[in-house]
Amino acid sequence: MRIVIALGGNALLRRGEALTAENQRHNIKIAAEALAPLALEHNLIISHGNGPQVGLLALQGTAYQPDELYPLDILDAETEGMIGYLIEQELTNLLPVGCRCATLLTQIEVDLQDPAFANPTKPIGPLYSATEAQQLAEKRGWSMALDGESYRRVVASPRPIRIFELEVIEMLVNQGIIVICAGGGGIPTVMRDDGSLTGVEAVIDKDRASVLLARELKADALLVLTDVDAVYKDWGEPSRRAIRHISPKEIAKFTFSAGSMGPKIEAACEFVEWTGGIAGIGRLADAQAILRGEAGTLITHKATEITWGD
Repeated sequence: MRIVIALGGNALLRRGEALTAENQRHNIKIAAEALAPLALEHNLIISHGNGPQVGLLALQGTAYQPDELYPLDILDAETEGMIGYLIEQELTNLLPVGCRCATLLTQIEVDLQDPAFANPTKPIGPLYSATEAQQLAEKRGWSMALDGESYRRVVASPRPIRIFELEVIEMLVNQGIIVICAGGGGIPTVMRDDGSLTGVEAVIDKDRASVLLARELKADALLVLTDVDAVYKDWGEPSRRAIRHISPKEIAKFTFSAGSMGPKIEAACEFVEWTGGIAGIGRLADAQAILRGEAGTLITHKATEITWGD
């Protein structure tokens, strides 16, 4: 099978954990251990989140003068290279000699007229208390939003339109190479009237970029791996229930958080609708079991009724 795997930023750097290189490498090693068995059986294309990492770089950048700050598209590129390097190295260390990996910086086209630029929803960076969030909003002009019981900075997350390096990715996949690409949702890019490209201030949601990647590569499956074991109805409420197997039509009847689980479900449903393939959402450690329908949430057209977890 050809499988696109979307690794959540919080699966690579756990909630509340210090944003250190040591912690990231430790978690990416765990991720590689979960993915290596799949890589031996299937053709993998790996994307990943960058919310905590790009937010950290932006926060570090505030130590400079305002006119010296790096824009988000460059920070997106930095995190794509950094995280891709760690995934590639740790995965290669586990695979037999001859298994090849490649990390590719990926420019993805967005539309400057996308309404997302006027309504930031993508959480990036560390968690803050309500007081800290208010201070940063006043001092930096940042938009802040609730993330669980804490707050995080939110930025524009326009919809991805086109992957400029798609032909290169396809060429590598056809050669049996594990490709790490579209990291952090890719580098948000627009095309000028003369055909030249330039980056824009945004962070594309990696799940939406991943489903575009999976669709264009004609993947058989899309796995969205995060730090939550499944999709839950009524998340955060005493009545919450895990959804195990469901169709796109049925899951569309429920409401999910726009800044976290919502885009994952939307991406999974789009993939299933577009390709007829299967989409799974769940914990990184359960990757193989999700693919077999034994863990997480599986979204397929074959689900004639909702299967609930315990």
